[in-house]
Order: sequence, then structure tokens, then C-alpha cells
Amino acid sequence: MAGALRIDALIDDPDTHVIVCCGSGGVGKTTTAAAIAVRAAERGRKTVVLTIDPARRLAQSLGLRTLGNTPKAVEVDGFEPAGELSAMMLDMRRTFDDMVLAHAGEERAKEVLANPFYKTISTSFSGTQEYMAMEKLGQLAGEGRWDLIVVDTPPSRSALDFLDAPQRMSAALDGRMIKLLTGPARAGGWGVRKVVSAGFGLFAKAVSTIIGGQLLADASAFVQAFDGMFGGFRERARRTYELLRSGGTAFVVVAAPEPDALREASYFVERLSEDGMPLAGLVVNRTHPVLARLSGPAAQAAADRLDRSGEAPLAAAVLRLHADRVAVAEREGRLVARFTKAHPAVPVVAVPAMPSDVHDLDGLREIGAGLAG
Repeated sequence: MAGALRIDALIDDPDTHVIVCCGSGGVGKTTTAAAIAVRAAERGRKTVVLTIDPARRLAQSLGLRTLGNTPKAVEVDGFEPAGELSAMMLDMRRTFDDMVLAHAGEERAKEVLANPFYKTISTSFSGTQEYMAMEKLGQLAGEGRWDLIVVDTPPSRSALDFLDAPQRMSAALDGRMIKLLTGPARAGGWGVRKVVSAGFGLFAKAVSTIIGGQLLADASAFVQAFDGMFGGFRERARRTYELLRSGGTAFVVVAAPEPDALREASYFVERLSEDGMPLAGLVVNRTHPVLARLSGPAAQAAADRLDRSGEAPLAAAVLRLHADRVAVAEREGRLVARFTKAHPAVPVVAVPAMPSDVHDLDGLREIGAGLAG
């Protein structure tokens, strides 16, 4: 057995530069990422946390009104870390715009940004959010300002879209549709151009009846204006992908003590292993540990005896609550044991459920203490 996940050892290691929190939606990834970042800053690391969650929970818990697309220092009363902490929330469209402005010439950038097709794909194209998260991670790493970058990945129920995004984006840019849209512009001689243009005309006529002629024209203009930047896309994605596979990165899989979430966690663990990604371990969030040694059946029997005697109804109610808590804890224990049996080499830490939603730094500190065991 691998034993417990040691979060403090991970964040104290000067060779750890990136921690990626991944898992399905609704399991507490954002809170986990924020708690790790706060704990790292208080233990002396110069830390930035990047969240993909648009619900503003991270900003609120860090005492900030809003988060933007660039890191913002966390400076609130009562927070005086030995290191530093900044936070940001991914703005997918802004990141895409900045990338175009940085990597295209001035005229080409204007054409791209003004194109209606670009405005559509920059906010709704499949994989754009995940790709832009990769892009932003690459930018933060390239700046060299941070000892530690903590990433809260986009929620994914069935795949590591965060890792797949560069390959999916490249496949889309290399697809037949793109080649047809750029064909007339790329064709060399007049004869070839005439043939390609004729073929494209037939193609455009067929497709325009399905998606509309104006959209097709916008798409063609966008791709031709964007042509030449595709290589930059791939190269930056490759560098970030290699960063994720390096020894300075640690993936933390986050799950809840529920069958679906732990099945998803198993998938993440297996996929990370297949891709050669460095896995630190599993965080099981919102567990319900037993607070007394009395067994569930014994508590239930004692409650029944009190009910029959008509004495101490409050004590009987407390005993029944304890019996229910024991049943929940045993169920969660069986689920986690099933995971560890399937993945004996994966370190695990269980974080008890909080009595209420985390909404401030004290709550994040408490989560951090739970992560540290």
C-alpha cells in the first residue's frame, strides 16, 4: 500500500513547480486548489492559483471581489504569508484574443478578431476552454515569477479534456474542413488553383445549404487569416504538455466518497499513468469520519433501550445520529478501500466534510489542515 498523500511534503519540495487538481465536476476541485495554494503561500512558496470555475467561489473565499485573467495579489486582513499568493480566473475569450494579438501580425490580428466566425469559436468551440487553460498555464510558467502554480482544471466527467485539448485542437486544424476552407488560398499554380477553386465551389454550395452561406464565408475568411498561426498553436501546446509530464509537476486527483466520483477517479489515475503524467495521489473530499468508538449496532441498541424505557429521548436521538454516521463512514470506507485495492500504489488522503460551505480564508486553512492529515 502506498499510504497517505503528504501534501505538505509536496508543496514544500522546491522542485515542485506545478500542481494540477483534476477530477469530475462537483467534487471540490476549486476549493482543494485554493486550499493548497493558501497553505503553500503560508509555508513560504511564491504561489499563483489559476481557476477555471466561473462561479466566483474562489474570489470570495480569498477575500477578493473579483478575479480577472491576470494574477491578482491576495492582500486581505489576517493573511500575512511567509511567501506570496496571487489568484486568477481564466477568461477564455480574453486569453484567445491575447494569443492572437501576441502571435499574429497587426493586420492579421485585426482580421481575425473582427471575424464573426472567430467570435463564435473563441467561446464555444469544443475544447477551447481546455486549450486556453493550457495556454494560460504555459504563459504563467514562461513568466518565471512563481515558485508554484496551482491549477484548478475544467470539470470533466468522462475524460481528461485538459490533456486532450491540444491534440483535439490540432486534429481540428488539420481536418478536411480546414483544408477545404484554406485550399484556394494555399493552391500554387493557376491550374491547380482553378481546379481547387472549382472543387471548393461545389463544396461550398453543398455546405452553405446546411450551415448558411455567410457563416461558411466567415469561416473561410477566418481560417485563411489564421493560417500560419497553426504551427505556433501546436508548438506551445507541445511545450506545455511536456511541462505537465516533467518531474516538477504533480497531479492531484480529487473525488468525493461516492461510487460515480471514485469510478471517475480510477479513470483519471489510469489515464495519467498511460500518459506518463506524475501522479501525487488522491484527495477524497467531504468524508464523514466517526467521532466516537461506539459501533453502529451498539448505538442503535442503546437508543432502542432508551426508547422502551421512555427515558432520555435526547440521548436516544444522539445515539441514532451516531449509528447513521457510522453507517455512512463504513460505506465510504468500503468505497475508498475498493479504490485502493484497484490502485495500491496511489497515496490517498481523506478530508472531512465542513459544516458549511467554505467562504473565507479560515475555511481554506481548515481544508488545508485536512489535506495535510
